[in-house]
Amino acid sequence: METELIQEIKENAIYRLKESSRMIHIAFSKVDETHIWKRPNGISNSLGNQILHLCGNMTQYVIASLGKRNDTRNRDSEFLTSDGHSKMELLELLDTTITNAIRTINDASASDFLEKRNVQGFNFSGIGVVLHAVEHCSYHTGQIAFWVKQLIADDLGFYDGIDLTTPNTD
Repeated sequence: METELIQEIKENAIYRLKESSRMIHIAFSKVDETHIWKRPNGISNSLGNQILHLCGNMTQYVIASLGKRNDTRNRDSEFLTSDGHSKMELLELLDTTITNAIRTINDASASDFLEKRNVQGFNFSGIGVVLHAVEHCSYHTGQIAFWVKQLIADDLGFYDGIDLTTPNTD
């Protein structure tokens, strides 16, 4: 039963990460290079900062912590950067990070998911680490979508062609 539960957690976490990536790619397709480092205001982050931050967080939590690798994150630089990466470079960084995170999640054993570890001053099991990373990615995907909608004044069409009013069935 434990193995089935861990497998279900893995599959759903990976699905959510892929969905966030899909949505970010759609959002980025709607903007040009001039929008990438534009900030909504002095205390908010640009699209570029959002991607750097997502990659830093996912690397620290999933790839380094769950994957038992060295944590080399420089969190402050994720927010201080104001140029130097194109839209394509940022998407490639995101894709590489998500691919590595998915590989790490898939490779983790049931005991890796239950083992407690300290990440960013918090004590989480591997399950907690993955839940944090997925939630954090979804949260910033929403921020990216909101900012892109403000920039282009249009819907992003994340669910075009899908009837979201379909009732649940058992």
